[in-house]
Amino acid sequence: MAPFATGCLLLLFSFCSVRQTAASWNSSRNLTEPTPVVIWHGMGDSCCNPLSMGFIKKLVEQEIPGIYVLSLEIGNTITEDMENSFFMNVNDQVELVCNILAKDKKLQAGYNAMGFSQGGQFLRAVAQRCPTPAMVNLITFGGQHQGVYGLPHCPGVSSHICNWIRKMLNLGAYSSPIQEHLVQAEYWHDPLNEDLYRNKSIFLADINQERGINESYKENLMKLKKFVMVKFSSDTMVDPVDSEWFGFYKAGQAKETYTLKESVLYQEDRLGLKAMDKVKKLEFLTANGDHLQFSEEWFIKNIVPYLK
Repeated sequence: MAPFATGCLLLLFSFCSVRQTAASWNSSRNLTEPTPVVIWHGMGDSCCNPLSMGFIKKLVEQEIPGIYVLSLEIGNTITEDMENSFFMNVNDQVELVCNILAKDKKLQAGYNAMGFSQGGQFLRAVAQRCPTPAMVNLITFGGQHQGVYGLPHCPGVSSHICNWIRKMLNLGAYSSPIQEHLVQAEYWHDPLNEDLYRNKSIFLADINQERGINESYKENLMKLKKFVMVKFSSDTMVDPVDSEWFGFYKAGQAKETYTLKESVLYQEDRLGLKAMDKVKKLEFLTANGDHLQFSEEWFIKNIVPYLK
């Protein structure tokens, strides 16, 4: 297959939130109907490539008969969809997707979401910013939840575009024109310039609560039933690979990394991840392979149960 996120009150809120959300799902959907699935592809991919998202869509439909699967197309054509994965402002993409989901009648009783590579953090932004319709489970495959500091490998035919992106990132990832128009710059996280990242990142620093706490982001993310993060053990695209589980480089250097539990994000519970962890809403899976490389059997065994 081609290469294509204290205390008693918080715990009480989390338990109550789950009960209320579950009640809402049960009352508004025919219990015989499977929960729909929304898919967001990664960099250089498209909604309907038969070797990637098209394959995943058919596999889910095969394993869960009668399910509705929406593979997001960002643009009016497949070509636009692929180009927008490089050049359309991420905040605009998230807003567009929120509108698509809000208008889709088949999703109004809730849906599960699967984000592949950068589509993972983009769908997390949807969960945090757009709670209606309700996202039930979020599954991210190789998502860069703490960003990247490097672009070591690019998918297939997009390599020439990635060479240009590297040059732009090196010239000034946090300059306004690049932040506004280069997708990968919007989740570029420079551990040597943490203050610059916090102040100038227009997407990742916002959804990771780096500049302040947006309580609605936290409350909305905590409504998830499960937040599943898949890390690829031999990933040659995501740098550092720890970002796939919310880890990253320690500030001031680019060798040693910290884990989610060692992060300020977790210790101060800025996103509710600590509270979610305590009630076992977080799931950490490992796939043995390079970026987005897994077998059909692995997917059926490890992922399909979250979609049923």
